[in-house]
Amino acid sequence: MFTGIITDIGRIAEIEHRGDLRLTIETRYDLSQVAMGASIASNGVCLTVIEKLAGAYRVDVSAETIAKTTVGDWVVGTPVNLERSLKLGDELGGHLVYGHVDGIVTVLSVTPDGDSHRWRFQAPPNLARYIAAKGSVALNGVSLTVNEVEGDVFGVNIIPHTAQETTFGQIGAGARVNLEVDMLARYVARLVGKEG
Repeated sequence: MFTGIITDIGRIAEIEHRGDLRLTIETRYDLSQVAMGASIASNGVCLTVIEKLAGAYRVDVSAETIAKTTVGDWVVGTPVNLERSLKLGDELGGHLVYGHVDGIVTVLSVTPDGDSHRWRFQAPPNLARYIAAKGSVALNGVSLTVNEVEGDVFGVNIIPHTAQETTFGQIGAGARVNLEVDMLARYVARLVGKEG
């Protein structure tokens, strides 16, 4: 479990095509503090550490994960938002994020809004119903508050600090982004019988 507060921007260092996909991810994390089998969210995708190297770690990615996320778009050099899993007693700075990506959204536009930027995304219709104004979403693993929703289009503001500390400072219109809807919205839909 995660909070959507990014603590490092890693980089894809190596991609190996096997039965599954094996990725080597460079990081500034002190890997002596990361257990084998630990979960690290990478652009919002919960991945398991299977090997530790000097300044990097390896993960395996299944075909299911590749089909549901942007992992298949990654190439050597792709920057990725990283967050280590929560420990009991850690501060919940964002919202509860599970690292289970629901789907992919597309960046429609990025426009200045004061010192921040307003980002607009298009969600798949089957996920749009879980996105509400003033609700939370995780985009590439980043916990963000939704400003407005119009059908399957929604907007968020990204402040300069978030742009600098995440990959949002390196992408723009047309980019594909991992979306995890707020689990509370999913359970409410289930309880009222509107989940598809």
